[in-house]
Amino acid sequence: MRSSEKPIVVICPGGAYCHLSPRESEPVARAFEKMGALADILFYSVRTEDAQPPLGLTPVKELSARVQALREKNPGSPILVCGFSAGAHLAATLGVHWKTLGLEKPDALILSYPVITEETVYINEESFLNLTGTENRAFFSLEKHVHAEMPPVFLWHTASDGDVPVENSLLFASQLSRYHIPFELHIYPFGAHGLSLATEEVDQPEKERRADPHIAGWIDECEAWMHTMHFL
Repeated sequence: MRSSEKPIVVICPGGAYCHLSPRESEPVARAFEKMGALADILFYSVRTEDAQPPLGLTPVKELSARVQALREKNPGSPILVCGFSAGAHLAATLGVHWKTLGLEKPDALILSYPVITEETVYINEESFLNLTGTENRAFFSLEKHVHAEMPPVFLWHTASDGDVPVENSLLFASQLSRYHIPFELHIYPFGAHGLSLATEEVDQPEKERRADPHIAGWIDECEAWMHTMHFL
């Protein structure tokens, strides 16, 4: 049933849980606002020095608190969580573990080139090191914890991502299918990690993050998905 209020998209920038990318925050917020949604950027806790203890559950508790506060203030609005890379891992952690941890369940997840798995071949070691250290990684290897009470998911990735291999999205999507969670997955054949909107506004050629009109279409596909799921 279509919501009577505008959807709110909580944006979690990426940055391997050690910084927050400005390319994945304000420009993304403007893109969602352009399609008629409200946008809210979560500047969650990160680990800025190796001497600090791993973050553990701190970021996901912060995200849950933001979702809860927005829901209380906007009772008729669906709350979607959109994340990039490690920020997508954070979004997916709430979507997967909300019930186990007694946290606020988002209405949907939008995951851009997400960190998902601890599997040795596909892991983004920096993200897991900052989040968990070298212990207790299985809880945050999210493909292992997908269940039937998860919200719907929109995912996209590039097949040539060298920092977070595409298998992160494929493993997650496979489990979503197993549990009959509605999802939409887009895999683009080429493109570096961290493309954000893949537009000239967020171009970063020194890191091979170049504008690509084909990949930039992910935000339009996401808007269409939001209409299909009756969030817009």
